[in-house]
Amino acid sequence: MKILKPDDFTIARLGKAEFISPLKDNVFIPENQNVCYSFHSEPLQKELQEFGKFLSFEKAGPRERIFHDPAKSKAAILTAGGLCPGLNDVIKGLVSTLMEIYDVPEVIGIKYGYRGLNPAFGLEPVRLDPEIVDDIHNSGGTILGSSRGNQDIGIMVDTLQKLCVNMLFCIGGDGTLKGAHAIAQEAMKRKLNLSVIGIPKTIDNDISYMHRTFGVETAIYATHPIITCAHNEAKGAYNGVGLIHVMGRDSGFIAALASLANSVVNYCLIPEVPFKLDGPNGLLESLHRRLAAKQHVVIMVAEGAGQDLFKNAPVQMDASGNVKKNNIGEYLRDRIIAYGKEKKFDVSMKYFDPSYVIRSVDARGTDAVYCLLFSQSAVHAAMLGCTDMVVGYWGTDFTHVPIALAVSERKKIDPSMTLWQSVLQITGQPEFK
Repeated sequence: MKILKPDDFTIARLGKAEFISPLKDNVFIPENQNVCYSFHSEPLQKELQEFGKFLSFEKAGPRERIFHDPAKSKAAILTAGGLCPGLNDVIKGLVSTLMEIYDVPEVIGIKYGYRGLNPAFGLEPVRLDPEIVDDIHNSGGTILGSSRGNQDIGIMVDTLQKLCVNMLFCIGGDGTLKGAHAIAQEAMKRKLNLSVIGIPKTIDNDISYMHRTFGVETAIYATHPIITCAHNEAKGAYNGVGLIHVMGRDSGFIAALASLANSVVNYCLIPEVPFKLDGPNGLLESLHRRLAAKQHVVIMVAEGAGQDLFKNAPVQMDASGNVKKNNIGEYLRDRIIAYGKEKKFDVSMKYFDPSYVIRSVDARGTDAVYCLLFSQSAVHAAMLGCTDMVVGYWGTDFTHVPIALAVSERKKIDPSMTLWQSVLQITGQPEFK
């Protein structure tokens, strides 16, 4: 865990906020209103002893005075990385807040992520307004398109200068936020009045220093019927195995939360908890015992689980610089079938991989609400003159989080905490040691 200091929570500002906000009849957030990082008495007491104050985030929300003159502002929006439920909701929320609440005259959309800021690709920005985005929240994906991979920082900032953009909203996960951080740093080096604001998008829920990102809840909704189908298929065959492979490269939140939401899962495998396949305490022998007793089993596995089983596999990288995970779902499918043949018992394998299904649907339930609230908080922060930050959600409040802090480490499941312990209790699975 990163050792935190008060300076880690400091948000960069472009200058003094001197314009009166155009928001009417609004409850403005005082400049000194913060949100405590720690919730329990012991760490709070330690922080007070060491620093003379509590570690805390700036609270998000509208301020009475703002830095940018709305009438002279131009905003740009981009989406980068993999798809996620709610991207169009966030785009709509940004456009409506900018143009209908702050009266910003021009908002443009950057096509295909950071690629759209490199003129070499010939991707012209598109005009956005409330009419254009009116019903986009009813569709999954993103109307702006997305892409992975790095672009030259200097070229991207040059493009933003030529476009006369003074507010850039980057909707994405860890890689997108690192790109936004680099753009913000370069813009500050050039002394540009450019607010760069991130909005945290990841169904993996793996961005640190925020309790919630948008897309996670919808992904759990989307897994529910698939788990039910896997359960039906498993129960419908003698020694039926319903094996479900979901996203979760380094963090197993989807697998764990989905297993709790539809509690027919018998084994949940996540990256944070290693497991053995072979031996008397391994997964395969446990499955054999389960099938002998119940004649069916449902297994949920996150994509980053069990990577230590691929000892001689070559390391490959994706366009964002992430290590490509070996396909643990297909590996388990083949090993379970082979184990059944070896031990001479029937296995009726039904394999499900809904990875792209659960990330390309439209946002549901409170996810859609949070998309709007994230968007509004992002615009308020940009108008205030904040930069190099991402909107967070901590406890019950939206917050300002420095991008450097948010990407300093991946958020993962702590196996000793309630979430994983609840999974173990509901599945009844043993520890495979």
